[in-house]
Amino acid sequence: MNFTRWSARFPGTQRRAAARTEHAAAQAKRGEGAVPAARGGRADPGAERSGPADDHPADPTVSGTGTGTGTGPGTGTGPGTGTTPAQRTGVLTAVPSLDELSAREVLGRLPALVALVHGPEHRVAYVNDAYTAGFGARTPGAPAHEALPELGELGLLPLLDQVQRSGKPRTAKNRTAPGGGSSYTVTCTPVEFPKTGGTAPEAEAHHAGVLIHLADVTDHAEAVERLRASERRQREAAVTLQRSLLPQELEQPDDLRIAATYQPGGTEAAVGGDWYDVITLGAGRTALVIGDVMGRGVRAAAVMGQLRTAVRAYARLDLPPHEVLQLLDGLAAEIDASQIATCVYAVHDPNEGLLAYASAGHLPILVRDEHGTVRRAADPTGPPLGTGGWLHTSGTIALGPGSTAVLYTDGLVERRGEDIDEGVAALERALAGAQGTPTVICDRLMRALGVDADHDDDVAVMVLQQPARSGADAELFHNAALELLGGIEAAPRARAFAQGVLASWRFPVELCDLGVLAASELVANSLQHGTPPMRLRLRRTDRRLIIEVTDGDDHLPRRRRAEPADETGRGISIVATIASSWGSRRTPGGGKAVWCEFALPDR
Repeated sequence: MNFTRWSARFPGTQRRAAARTEHAAAQAKRGEGAVPAARGGRADPGAERSGPADDHPADPTVSGTGTGTGTGPGTGTGPGTGTTPAQRTGVLTAVPSLDELSAREVLGRLPALVALVHGPEHRVAYVNDAYTAGFGARTPGAPAHEALPELGELGLLPLLDQVQRSGKPRTAKNRTAPGGGSSYTVTCTPVEFPKTGGTAPEAEAHHAGVLIHLADVTDHAEAVERLRASERRQREAAVTLQRSLLPQELEQPDDLRIAATYQPGGTEAAVGGDWYDVITLGAGRTALVIGDVMGRGVRAAAVMGQLRTAVRAYARLDLPPHEVLQLLDGLAAEIDASQIATCVYAVHDPNEGLLAYASAGHLPILVRDEHGTVRRAADPTGPPLGTGGWLHTSGTIALGPGSTAVLYTDGLVERRGEDIDEGVAALERALAGAQGTPTVICDRLMRALGVDADHDDDVAVMVLQQPARSGADAELFHNAALELLGGIEAAPRARAFAQGVLASWRFPVELCDLGVLAASELVANSLQHGTPPMRLRLRRTDRRLIIEVTDGDDHLPRRRRAEPADETGRGISIVATIASSWGSRRTPGGGKAVWCEFALPDR
């Protein structure tokens, strides 16, 4: 323990320290040797008590204060003692005075470039050898703008005026000579010349000068530029990776109009891990996802790419939103336990007019209805992905015809010094007044929230609209449903219902026959393996015919190869063969839905 440090807090130690100081001062006054010999090198301890030895006469060159710190050859240390011979004998060499040094000699030996100018025109009074070597000889007495043109090229002449007017030194960093020459950090210091005569104010003013010190920092400037170039290359690589991992073209569902935009942070900000995606699930349903990896640079972009790929894989399972987030949570911890991510996963079902969603620490979805009222998607919101130990839950929000929803990352609404709720409120106001297509709304929201090329954070925004159709466009979208009570009459009723509906929708005969066959097989499969309640739903859009059967059993069917002697097991295979696509999923009520799609011929 350092007792000297702690002794300042012990009672009485200050008085003892003061007494020792007074005793030392008294000894110095009596000439009893102000600087004792070093402990490791004194030969006679008694010399410290009795003053200088008799065999050392007084030396007039020795400082009487005993504080000499000579820097010349006389300061060498003796072997193994750490002291000079003079110190071992109690005698120190004198300290040279700065008044004895020549300013010209000192300035001339400096490796930096030094120039001295005086008067209102900054006439040259002196340049050192380094300045002459760098820029050539200069004529004394000539004004700086003529004799020192390099100062004008470096933009220093106005700085000389400021220094002379204010009487305060100024520094200009990293001034580069035109043509890609050397770089200098320049310090201009006001000086006063000794007056040589004259009493007029003009004569006295001419004695004011400026000492110009140019330190060559070319190597430092080049190193900084190389570092900046490396950072630019890394940023470009991260941006390229980020954009390549985002969807190059968004999928456009039949019932939604979707647009998204990604704006990387400004040139001084590292690229983050914002991402978005649109995934068609079949049967008219669409998954929408937006997320943000809490990191920067290539690593964050790489983690983002892995999460986006995983989301697409999990979405194909057609799971509820909270189950998708549970799977992502475990995967995020495996990818990189040091990085977490926020995410919103939502599924739009046009049959229900709802947006089912689950959030992992992400900002709320905003929805503007057809009347212009903006609502926030309420809880539930779980912790970010990668934290583990949490069971996410799903919620729903209405998304009817004429509605617009916005999913976004925190870069859009978060500002330094402001609460993030203020940013979300500002986004609500901007959304309430934003009209037009999803692409137009994206641009208007970005402008309204002040996002530009110099924004300090990444921003991802996705806008989706449920169009309110009317007229001829509305004729291309129809729904029809039939409740099936079970029994042997269910299959004939389903075939008759499908035949009548498809004929009323004026489909070609071939498509009507395929639709009736698919409906019959799906209903037969549900009657054999499912439980009531059962429903047959037909839906047409401008691009496809969708046939879906729901029942109360949650066992999902699978396609298998039927043996020649088997009397059953061919229904799903027949549907998969004649339809464009098929699939199944569990429904929130505990049952299942099995569906297939037929692509409509081009109009």
